[in-house]
Amino acid sequence: MAVMTHARPSLEADYRTLSPVAQAVIDKAMDKADNALTTSDYTDAMEYVAIAAGIALPASNDLAICSCRNDAGGCGCSVIFDTALPGAVVTAVNDPDCNLSQLQCPTCGHDHPRPITD
Repeated sequence: MAVMTHARPSLEADYRTLSPVAQAVIDKAMDKADNALTTSDYTDAMEYVAIAAGIALPASNDLAICSCRNDAGGCGCSVIFDTALPGAVVTAVNDPDCNLSQLQCPTCGHDHPRPITD
């Protein structure tokens, strides 16, 4: 008789290592989350991000891709992570009529923070 163990779902993923199809789903879902008008639409979009990334949707219902992926001079980190993690750093607040701010993951926020400046 085989014994099955239940693996814990991963809480983060690396965008760069995902298939082009998964990346396209995540890009579209992040765009939908950014422009969502209701909490339900936002949560639905974040569920698609989690599914495409192969990670569990955190209790915060809020995921981000580390802003170092696109920051000029950034380290290129592209981890998808729970925005409620201690140590996440806001690098740019959301634009008017948008929901998503740019954030660094806790590792990048600790190692080379680029906090927002006024």
